[in-house]
Amino acid sequence: MALRLLALAATHSRIGYVFLIGDRLVDWRISDRATKSAGKAAVWTQKLIAELRPDVVVIEKLETASKKGDKTKEIIKAIAAVAADHELLDVSITREQFYADKYEEAEAIAGRYPELKSWVPKKRRFFENEPRNTVIFEAMALAFPILRDPTGQLGTAMG
Repeated sequence: MALRLLALAATHSRIGYVFLIGDRLVDWRISDRATKSAGKAAVWTQKLIAELRPDVVVIEKLETASKKGDKTKEIIKAIAAVAADHELLDVSITREQFYADKYEEAEAIAGRYPELKSWVPKKRRFFENEPRNTVIFEAMALAFPILRDPTGQLGTAMG
C-alpha cells in the first residue's frame, strides 16, 4: 500500500499543502484564512487530516526555520500540535535549499510534477510581495526528503 503523505508549509499570510499517494501528487491547495490565527490553522489542519487521511504529516522544523517570523512559527506549532493528536507519523524536516532561489526550485518541481506548471510563480521584483503560489512549492520541498528516502527519513522520525 502506498504511503499517504501530507506536507504543509506556512508563511505569514498563507498555508499551502501538497498531498501525495506514493510519489503521485493527488491534491494541493492554499489557504489565506487559515493564517489569521493559530486556532484557525489548527481547525484547517484538522479538516485536512480528516478529509485526506494521511499516514504522514510533514512540516518545517521550527528550530531551523530561521527565516520565519513569530506569527508563522505559531502557525507551524499549531499544525504540529494537531498532527501529534492523530494516529499518524508527524515529521519535522529542515527546509533545504538546493536551488539558487525559490523560483528556480519551483521550475524544477514543476518539471517533475507537470500538473503544477501553471502554479509556478513569476519572479518578483524587489518591491513586490512574494507570489502567493510559492507556498505550494515550499510544501513540495518539505515532501521531497520523504519521497527520496522514506525508510530512512521515517525511521529517523520514529526514533
